[in-house]
Amino acid sequence: MRLRGIQALVTGGTRGLGLEIAGLFWREGANLIVVARDARELDNLREDLQPQAAPGQVFDAVRADLSRDSGLQSVIEQMARRGGVEILVNNAATQGPIGKAWECDWMAWEAVVKLDLLVPVQLCRAAVPAMLRRGKGSIINLSGGGASGPRENFSAYASAKTALVRFTETLAAEVKPHGIRANAMAPGAMNTSMMRETVTAGPERAGADYHRALQTVQNDSGTTARRAAELCLFLASDESAGLTGRLLSAVWDPWQRLAEHIHEIDGSDVYTLRRIVPKDRGKEWAES
Repeated sequence: MRLRGIQALVTGGTRGLGLEIAGLFWREGANLIVVARDARELDNLREDLQPQAAPGQVFDAVRADLSRDSGLQSVIEQMARRGGVEILVNNAATQGPIGKAWECDWMAWEAVVKLDLLVPVQLCRAAVPAMLRRGKGSIINLSGGGASGPRENFSAYASAKTALVRFTETLAAEVKPHGIRANAMAPGAMNTSMMRETVTAGPERAGADYHRALQTVQNDSGTTARRAAELCLFLASDESAGLTGRLLSAVWDPWQRLAEHIHEIDGSDVYTLRRIVPKDRGKEWAES
């Protein structure tokens, strides 16, 4: 049990990847605070997990709509009642409007930035003080399509997730001297409600990615979600000690062996957002 007795908070923890993460963390011994909007789903999760509980293991359910200030405050208050958390997983997100940036509803666009960027930032701000007192902690922010390259027709989601990655890198630099780590994780395409929204939108609104999304929905049997949850566990546990300020792909990166290379990664720009200049591509253009 790699997380025995550790307090962890997972947002959006009753569906899709969040459900996979919550279940895996529980089996690894973590005390859980699971946040979701649906009370029945939270009750069902509690019933599913309790038979697997280790002695003294605690499950807290927080029914909250994080898009509302009152919901966010209730989560922060629950963290305080538990004395803070050592692991924070910001998984809850919304895809938002699909279509050209100038055609999307502006209020819907703003709502995506709030839930996908500002809410994770606020939860990080609330979690860090207790981590500072303990001298340790791990923050995992879920990134997604668009954070490492343009995602046509999904401007709100891509913009919010890219900003979240840069915030994660910045926060990691600020808390590193205090033994706290912060990383971002790209889980890969999964058969989730977000993916089904993309399929429903159709190729006219979603663009060429629609066809890839449809193929993923048809073929994904849950393997991608399990792999992403395992990466999340790696980032939460002491196995990844020293690894911070990175964006890792659950699908494409060899994260299972990164513990062997942490000393090489530290201080480098590997797995970070960056600006590509001509020299990086072997081009020696004259300076003006």
